[in-house]
Amino acid sequence: MKSNFEIEANKLYEKANEIIDIFFKTNYRDTNIPTDFKKQFFELVDKVNSRLMEDKENFYGYFLFQMDREINFNISSPTAVNFKGARYVIYFNPIIFLNLNLKQMESTIKHEILHIISMHLIRAKGLNKKYKKLVVNMAMDIVVNTFLDNLPPYATTIEWVNFKYDLKLSPFESFEYYVEKLQNTLEIIEDVETEDPTYDSDKEDKIEREFDPNNTHDIWEKSSEIDEKTLKEFTEKFVDNSIKGQVPEYINEMLLAIKNKDGELPWNLYLKRLIGTVESNNKKTTTRLSRRQPNRLDLRGEIRSHKANIAVAIDISGSISDEEFYAAIKEVVSIIKNYNHEITIIECDEEIRRIYKIKSERDIKERLKIRGGTSYSPVFEFANKNKFNLLIYFTDGKGEEHLKIAPKGYKILWIISGRGEKLSLKNPYGVIKKLKNTKTNDDFPDIYENIRSGFSMMNQEAERI
Repeated sequence: MKSNFEIEANKLYEKANEIIDIFFKTNYRDTNIPTDFKKQFFELVDKVNSRLMEDKENFYGYFLFQMDREINFNISSPTAVNFKGARYVIYFNPIIFLNLNLKQMESTIKHEILHIISMHLIRAKGLNKKYKKLVVNMAMDIVVNTFLDNLPPYATTIEWVNFKYDLKLSPFESFEYYVEKLQNTLEIIEDVETEDPTYDSDKEDKIEREFDPNNTHDIWEKSSEIDEKTLKEFTEKFVDNSIKGQVPEYINEMLLAIKNKDGELPWNLYLKRLIGTVESNNKKTTTRLSRRQPNRLDLRGEIRSHKANIAVAIDISGSISDEEFYAAIKEVVSIIKNYNHEITIIECDEEIRRIYKIKSERDIKERLKIRGGTSYSPVFEFANKNKFNLLIYFTDGKGEEHLKIAPKGYKILWIISGRGEKLSLKNPYGVIKKLKNTKTNDDFPDIYENIRSGFSMMNQEAERI
C-alpha cells in the first residue's frame, strides 16, 4: 500500500505533466507555473526537509532551510543549484524529482549541498575550458556521490564509471584526479559523441524529462558574478548556520577546507590524498620473466607490490613538543594503516639517532632525550639508499639552506611544528604544511596515556597546497 507521501507525490507528478502540456501549446516564455502547484510542490519539499532536519545528519536540513527554492523544468537532473544575489538557490525539475522515492529525494538534495561545500561551483570554472564538459560533470558527481546512499539508479557513481569505461578509479580521491583520469579515457574511446560547443538558443525552452549527465550543472553558468573569496565567505555563513549538532566526519573534512584561509587543506587531509597517489615498490617473482632479458630464465621478473615504504622523520632537537610528536604520529599511523603500508620512524637532529619500524600506535617508542642541532641531509642520504616511496618530515624548519644530497625517487611532505615559522631550505623538493600551535606540557607525565586518550588533528592549520 502506498504511503500518503507517495500518493501526494504521484498527484503532483500528474499535475506537472499537465503543466508541461500547456507549455507545449503556448509560448513557454509567457506561461507561468500555477501558484497552487508551486505551493503544493514546496509543501512536499518541506516534508522531505523535515526528515533531513530530524536526521542525525541534520546539517543538510538546516542548510536547505536557508536556500531559496525554484521550479525549473529545463534542468536535466532532479535538482540543481547556483548562487544568486547573496543566497544559494536550489532548483527542482518536478518531472524528474517526483519520480524518486523519499530517500532518493533526500539524497539528491544532499548531493547538491555537497557540491556547494566542495566549492565545485568555483573549481569547475577553471577546468571547463580545458576538459570535456561531460568529464567535469562526472568527476564532480563521483566525488559527492561517494558519500551518499539511496541514490537514483542513474546516478554517476565510481562503480558505474569503472564498469562503463573499464577503469579502476580509487574512491575518495580529489575532483581534479577524476577529471584527469576520465579525460584520458574518453579521448581514446572512439564512439564518444562530440560535444557541440555552440550555444543553443532553444535550450532554455527545452523541457527535460530525463537525467542527462552532459547538462546536469549547466545552471551554474547563471550564477551571479562573484569572486572566489566572497563566495567562500557566503558559504561559511551558510555552513555556520547549519551546524546544530554532530557533523559527519566526511562533511567536517570539506568544511575544514573551506574555513582554512585560501582554501588550504590541513596537513592530515593533504596526507590522505597524497597517500592515495603513492606507488608501491616492485617485488621479485619467479612467475614472471625479466622484461629486459626475457631469454634469461635464471633472472626473476618483477610485479607491483601492494605495500609502499613510508618514512617518518622526527626532528628531536627540542623544537617539537612531546604533545605535537605523539599526536602527529598517531594521526599518521591512523591514515597509513588503511593502506597496509610499512612505516619507518627516523629520529634525528644533526644526525640520525634511531631507526625503527611500526605497525600500530603500540609500537611508538618514547622519544630520545638527545638535543642536538638540526641537519636534514643525513635523513635524505638514508632515504636515497632505502627504497622509500614517501618521506614525511616533522621539524621546526630551522636547519640547512641547501641539502648536501638531492632526494631521489620519492615524494616529500614537510610538516612544520607550531613553534616554527618556515622551512630554511631554499628548495624543499616537496610540499610544506604547518601544524597549528599546540598547548604543551613540559612535565608530560604519562605519554602513553595521552596516546591512548588521543589528540584531534582535524583543527590544524596548513600552508597553501
